[in-house]
Amino acid sequence: MALLATAGCEAIDVSIDSPTGGPGVDAPAAGSGAEAAALLDQLTVADAGGMQGYSRDHFSHWTSAGSNCDVRDTVLERDGTAIELDGCDVVGGEWLSAFDGKTFTDPGDLDIDHIVPLANAWRSGADEWNDDQRREFANDLERPQLIAVSASTNRAKGDQDPSQWQPPNRDYWCQYAQDWITVKHYWELSVTEPEKATLADMLTTCP
Repeated sequence: MALLATAGCEAIDVSIDSPTGGPGVDAPAAGSGAEAAALLDQLTVADAGGMQGYSRDHFSHWTSAGSNCDVRDTVLERDGTAIELDGCDVVGGEWLSAFDGKTFTDPGDLDIDHIVPLANAWRSGADEWNDDQRREFANDLERPQLIAVSASTNRAKGDQDPSQWQPPNRDYWCQYAQDWITVKHYWELSVTEPEKATLADMLTTCP
């Protein structure tokens, strides 16, 4: 079990269990383009599943972390600088949105993006999980699954995979692909053929 402490907040239990307990449990984070490519080759390739039964309510977030504290504030505090707090609520600071390279000082202009969107996860295997596993996925602070980005880019992305949407900031493509692969590998989610091909192409931008 891992505990993450935030200023003025109770410790958050961020222990995560792999949905199947299979080979993805101890998968390392992709630290380079070559390592990410190796993980990508291990992912199951399958057609995207359907959306029958999907609801964001099956992926409860943001998890409470004490009075006025939640995972959203935890990510905002982690990803920003010169953070201003009102209790556990993040009320000010400065954030560089990696998706578009823009800087923001109002936390209201930011969304917490799920690198692998909830609906995409549903179509690639999470439909077979229980709601506790989906909650852990939606609040995963251990993998590179959550990031504070501009609300406009997050909403433009929606639930699209990399074959359908890439961050406008091309300099971020290498990291984005590595993070996407790391999350899908750990959670044992599948990729489509176009998704895998695009991820491989994005990894060619890595140094």
